[in-house]
Amino acid sequence: MATIKIQQVRSIIRCPKVQKLTMQALGLRKMNAVVEHESTPAILGMVEKVKHLVKIID
Repeated sequence: MATIKIQQVRSIIRCPKVQKLTMQALGLRKMNAVVEHESTPAILGMVEKVKHLVKIID
């Protein structure tokens, strides 16, 4: 299965707790951090929930 790279581009300081937990589950803890995950429906769903905080790197 394909992998995607996800980069945190905005801070989570004023975000709801659900979004903070989603970012933590993705492994993003600092600004400009990049993580690589398999492109599964679960991961894509989490990215969709926090799409205003992250960007997908090709």
